[in-house]
Amino acid sequence: MVVLVQRILEERSSSNMGVQMEEMEAYRNLNTLIDFRYAQHFRAEHGQGGSKRNKTGANGKDLVLKVPVGTQVYEEDNNTLIYDFTKNKEKYLVAAGGKRGLGNVRFKSSTNRAPKKKTSGKLGEEFWIWFQLKVIADIGIIGKPNAGKSSLLAALTKAKPKIANYPFTTINPNLGVTYYDGKEITLADIPGLVEGAHKGVGLGDKFLRHIERCKVLLHLIDLSEIDLINSYKNIKLELATYDKKLGKKKEIIFFNKSDLFKNKEIMKKLSEFKKKIKSKYEVISVFSNKDLLKVKKLLIENVD
Repeated sequence: MVVLVQRILEERSSSNMGVQMEEMEAYRNLNTLIDFRYAQHFRAEHGQGGSKRNKTGANGKDLVLKVPVGTQVYEEDNNTLIYDFTKNKEKYLVAAGGKRGLGNVRFKSSTNRAPKKKTSGKLGEEFWIWFQLKVIADIGIIGKPNAGKSSLLAALTKAKPKIANYPFTTINPNLGVTYYDGKEITLADIPGLVEGAHKGVGLGDKFLRHIERCKVLLHLIDLSEIDLINSYKNIKLELATYDKKLGKKKEIIFFNKSDLFKNKEIMKKLSEFKKKIKSKYEVISVFSNKDLLKVKKLLIENVD
């Protein structure tokens, strides 16, 4: 996401002029940079010229760009990091306003009652910057499309992600906050991954950067998958291919949609998985309050 920021100061100099600046502020309740896709040029308000009776011109109003927590600001080359917003209400001055000019009254003295000297104002900064968003969450929910990630997020939190019975319903990360035993954790629903995502298949791997800042990964697997082992390993491979550190992140495995099967069927489907994959796992249904409490408890324990 590229944005042009400008600081304009008119070069009037009949008297003292006002100045202005542009800054950025991070907000926790924002989770997308979509607003900057349609508006990419931003100008702070002009400073005003000086007026009669030797009055200094008014400062222009500061322009504040609101961005989600986790936004990174890069220079025009989209490679050099300028600033990284990691806290709520955090502020950063991205472009300074111009310098005010001085009118001739400023140079008046006892020996020079009508000076002709004055100084012109200087223009403010103007340049292009890039925004990149890396969601900051305690738990990153990963899995294949239609695994039930958005349904789980909606069941655990007050978030209202789009939910439908077709792949790639989620095309942007969704955030939610859940509470258990007086503690708070933030969850991020990451768009579904498929085999070959690192090569651009499906939605590709462009959303994997959001997982980098998650403390723990919640790997959600659909019990109705024909090959559970392959489903699990494909996601792990995509993570490791993108970044080896992601493949080593702490994870919790949940098998979802247990409400669609009888206990014997579930045990049969998981018998082979248990032999090949030594990681612990839990079986849940997003429609079971008991299971949701179990999920919350496990998430709190693993984040702490």
